[in-house]
Amino acid sequence: MSADQPGGDAASPLELITLMRRLNVELDRFVERFAVDHGLHRTDLNAVVVIMDAAREGRPLTPGALGAALNLSAPATTALLNRLEQAGHVERSRSETDRRKVELALHSQAVTLAKEFFTPLARHLSEALAPFTGEERQVILRFLTGSIQASVAARGGLGPR
Repeated sequence: MSADQPGGDAASPLELITLMRRLNVELDRFVERFAVDHGLHRTDLNAVVVIMDAAREGRPLTPGALGAALNLSAPATTALLNRLEQAGHVERSRSETDRRKVELALHSQAVTLAKEFFTPLARHLSEALAPFTGEERQVILRFLTGSIQASVAARGGLGPR
């Protein structure tokens, strides 16, 4: 029985990192397919995800915050939003609480399109998680959260870009 199969010997950190890298590549390939199928740049799709996550969290998102999240300059963020707006995926509107601010929202068609495409992935990932107990999922949650934090810290150590 190998270390990457349930019940095998404990996986080494290198084995886990290798599997995470492989998962990242496979998820990138899946997302790239969606982008190509819908005429989006990869950055456009990343922007849609950032906007969708902000909406799910109930957090208003400004163009400046989107640019910061994607590490884009103001002109590049404007060009990105123009593309997404022209494609009918995003709209910019004045904030209800501060009319000086512009906030971003996804059009319902973009949400529907994303749900249709990503639902099979969510179903397959849910099936992969189903055999794990609640306690094991808490360990996975801690691991993924720590891995994200480690990635952010490592990126910060690279210096300004």
